[in-house]
Amino acid sequence: MRAAFAALVVVGAVGVSAGAAQADGPGVGTPWVATLGDSYISGEAGRWAGNTNGSSANHDAGGARTYFDNATRTAEAIVRCHRSTAAEAHIGGGVNSVNLACSGARTATFTDSDGNFKPGLDFYNSGGNEGQALRLQRFAAANNVKLVAISIGGNNFNFASIIQTCLTDWLTSPWWAQNHCNDDASVTANFTPANVTAQTTAIRTAILNVRSAMSTAGYADGDYRIVVQDYESPVPNGAGFRYGESGLTRQNTGGCGMWNADANWANATALPTISAAVHNAATGTGLTNVLHMYLSRAFDGRRLCENTVGLLEERGLANWRAAGAVDNTEWVNAIRTLTTIGSDYYIQESLHPNWWGQLALRNCLRQAYNAGAPRGGTCTRGANGLTGAGEPVMTLR
Repeated sequence: MRAAFAALVVVGAVGVSAGAAQADGPGVGTPWVATLGDSYISGEAGRWAGNTNGSSANHDAGGARTYFDNATRTAEAIVRCHRSTAAEAHIGGGVNSVNLACSGARTATFTDSDGNFKPGLDFYNSGGNEGQALRLQRFAAANNVKLVAISIGGNNFNFASIIQTCLTDWLTSPWWAQNHCNDDASVTANFTPANVTAQTTAIRTAILNVRSAMSTAGYADGDYRIVVQDYESPVPNGAGFRYGESGLTRQNTGGCGMWNADANWANATALPTISAAVHNAATGTGLTNVLHMYLSRAFDGRRLCENTVGLLEERGLANWRAAGAVDNTEWVNAIRTLTTIGSDYYIQESLHPNWWGQLALRNCLRQAYNAGAPRGGTCTRGANGLTGAGEPVMTLR
């Protein structure tokens, strides 16, 4: 990991003027955008454009090296961080980017049950493993970071286990005697007032760690901006599903196994609670250089199993490159189970922004960068079609 980090810093260095020996650093050289946080900004699921039950090749937009982010693009710098080539960090236009986020990350560093290192937004440093705030500090000292985008908090509320519970309850109860996840003790425990307060505090601390990293690297608050983003709704309300509740089609075909009541609860309670914690934490820092980017409605009309879109085969599309694919297929990856064994899919890609979704978020982040005068706003879907950069049309207001 250290070798990959060093190589990345060297790549970012440019001269200030002809014959100048001064290295890049705070306020000097090519501007950079840095992204920190969890899977919703690292690029999880960025390999896949839309969903299909046909050949995986039909929606494989990124290829086998999608998540390879080491210096030579031969492997991951940190296993299972899944820093996608489609990730929103890479806004281009003369702006360099560094993606320090990691799928599964929480505010604090930990190692998961499979032994994978998950760097948090802290200053952890042990055995060559470093927290994201520490890596940002080292990087920013040698590069001109103008914008730091953060997505963090979802895993503090145990997002992955909640989805697993909702899917299990759907699979193990009939439609006439539904077992809903929204009232399971393991789920509701995440949304008690005490836990919401605790996680809001943890997110606030994480954002302040970013500020501390930048300060130590030599930046005044006015030298850069922090954009704190929340989470987009991945599924529609129950009435908006294109598959009924009875039978197994909702999961076996659509990859969206959950009851209508749980989808309604997710959009009305879980998502707003997490988003409020994120934005309250950001406001609670008292920092004057923090901006908010609101994403909850960004994918409306393109969500998993929504009745306005479909699988490639349901829409008569041969593959993801077919005309109109961006407007007719989902921007959220299907929920996958152990059937991924022996395939190119990962279970952890489930319910994350896919290729189209990540490019849409990239469009919004570019608008937030705003040619070096960063601004916040609400990100929503715009007109059909693609921009000249090959991204979905989005607006940030």
